Amino acid sequence: MAASPSTARAINDRLALRLLQDEGPLTATQLKTLTGLSRPTVADLVERLQDSGLVRVVGESGAERRGPNAKLYGIVADRAHLAALDVRTDSVSVVVADLLGVTLAEASVPIGDGTAAEPPPEPAVERAAALLERTAREAGAVRLHSVGIGAPGLIDPATGELHDSSGLPAWHRRLAPVLQRRLPATVLIENETNLAAVAEQRVGAARDRDTFVLIWLGQGVGAAVVLDGRLRRGASGGAGELGFLPVPGTASLPSATDCGGGFHALAGAAAVDALAVRHGLDPRTALASADGPFLDELAARLAVGAAAVASVLDPGCVVLGGQNGHAGGAALAARVEERLARLSPLRTEVRPTALGDGAVLRGALLAARDAAQDELFGPADAS
Repeated sequence: MAASPSTARAINDRLALRLLQDEGPLTATQLKTLTGLSRPTVADLVERLQDSGLVRVVGESGAERRGPNAKLYGIVADRAHLAALDVRTDSVSVVVADLLGVTLAEASVPIGDGTAAEPPPEPAVERAAALLERTAREAGAVRLHSVGIGAPGLIDPATGELHDSSGLPAWHRRLAPVLQRRLPATVLIENETNLAAVAEQRVGAARDRDTFVLIWLGQGVGAAVVLDGRLRRGASGGAGELGFLPVPGTASLPSATDCGGGFHALAGAAAVDALAVRHGLDPRTALASADGPFLDELAARLAVGAAAVASVLDPGCVVLGGQNGHAGGAALAARVEERLARLSPLRTEVRPTALGDGAVLRGALLAARDAAQDELFGPADAS
């Protein structure tokens, strides 16, 4: 069934906007070549996009003859401002960007008093919200269009809300609703590991992969599953809760409320630090020390979790993310791959993160940008 004229126009507009986003400013002739559309159709869509305020002339191409065909068209980047937040247990980081994802301002602030005690929810939320508003002002963003938040914990796939969890600071759950009421913006919240995986797939270590698993190695342990190009969250948002995986070598089994007897007991930050101390290393620098015995033992532990992932999902590629995945780098990834090959008949490449500690913020910004572009450009499935 042929598309209606209005649908065809929407598809063509979205295609042209995506090309301008990915390739930068283009002439009408270049748009014609890249889209395969006729010259009159391209002329109509360029005029339509200029009238809507999404595209403007940004210069001329010296490679073409002067005149209408030499004009370079680009997306109006300041048509919408975006923000991303990386919410940790004791800190918040913020970045504000334009519609093309160019960073305009960024900042971080600690939450709490530096002790292990959980800070009161109201002051913590206020501190995080004030940081966002201050950073937006510094960026010259009068009005934020979309805000993406990356946080630990499970996101309910039905409601998009952060699950109530005894291990999650109360202010984490309150932050998104407060920002939604306080700002004239769309506020999205997603699990931090899922956002890191989105970033690695789009601009990081998994750019060439439609199917892979990111294993997050930070204070906690988790995983994000991308199959056939789509992030998979599971029925309750818990796909990838690798820390609860029962494994040999731990003193007990995990429970519904405690992952102490699961993979977390082998690969969480506290376990990695204890392993470093046992090898006579400073936990703060152990992963960068290139100490063979330490890295070998840690890789053997990580390969257990990676083998479980490979046996169930056969992803073909595992990315080691989070603070310890980043610190271990290629040396740790190579050791995990070698150990994994002994445990599983399924060939699985293991790669280090390409984005390091910035992966969550990058993923949150991509989520905010996608939301803004879907509203301004039209839904992505129209292309």
